[in-house]
Amino acid sequence: MKIVINFLVIISLGILMTNCDSNPKSPATKEGEWKLVWQDDFSYTGLPDSTKWDYDTEGNSAGWGNNEAQHYTKLDKNNAWVENGILKITARKDSVGGKQFSSARLMSKANWQYGKIEVSAKVPPARGTWSAIWMMPGGWSFNDGNWPDIGEIDIMEHVGHDLGVIHASAHSKDYQWQKNTQKTATILNATAHEEFHSYILEWSPEVLKFYVDNQLYLTYENEGLGESKWPYDKPFYLILNVAIGGAWGDMKGIDEQAFPQTMEVDFVKVYQQE
Repeated sequence: MKIVINFLVIISLGILMTNCDSNPKSPATKEGEWKLVWQDDFSYTGLPDSTKWDYDTEGNSAGWGNNEAQHYTKLDKNNAWVENGILKITARKDSVGGKQFSSARLMSKANWQYGKIEVSAKVPPARGTWSAIWMMPGGWSFNDGNWPDIGEIDIMEHVGHDLGVIHASAHSKDYQWQKNTQKTATILNATAHEEFHSYILEWSPEVLKFYVDNQLYLTYENEGLGESKWPYDKPFYLILNVAIGGAWGDMKGIDEQAFPQTMEVDFVKVYQQE
């Protein structure tokens, strides 16, 4: 999403859809090919499991982001809480850290290189929300100053003013929004805010494949032309967050009367090839 203004993943739906694949069958999901290596099914009550999750608050002081309206909190049950088997990441209209809203941005403590990442989630619908499930390289920091060269994988992005339109993208030095060359596509998921859906990445040295449930809608094959186009042969960690406003989320304003707004997560599962 997110580190610097990558809001232009929405540039030209005609370009976005050029990478779509209508094949609903995933050849890599045959029984026995994937082994579950990490999961959180949120079968507890309280703050997110501290052995699995940390909080990304670096942007609050470093100033990166997309001119978003939220302050990311840490260990605050009002913004990240688990109950009844569901993780709830909640954005609230309250004055925190000089911002108009508070929210949470969780990041996995584990990193993985290749595999299948599946997150079952329900997105917030309100205008001004910008929810995301995405990945960044392990050990990366804003202070490194080398985005997007190091790579970013956006498994799911959704903005409330474009209800039901799900985005997936991959960013690199050569394929990025500044050049309008990012590898990206959209799919309409009309019940994304009402029902849980699985947002899935299948990632190998050869290809990135993005799904909603069993629908494959973006395929990006490794062209073998080097790291400037394919910086994905290294471990990445997972990020879950709800941003408010910013250059993309605020394109049609923020419905301040609609808050609080919550992204609900039923489970996170990571598989690797046996």
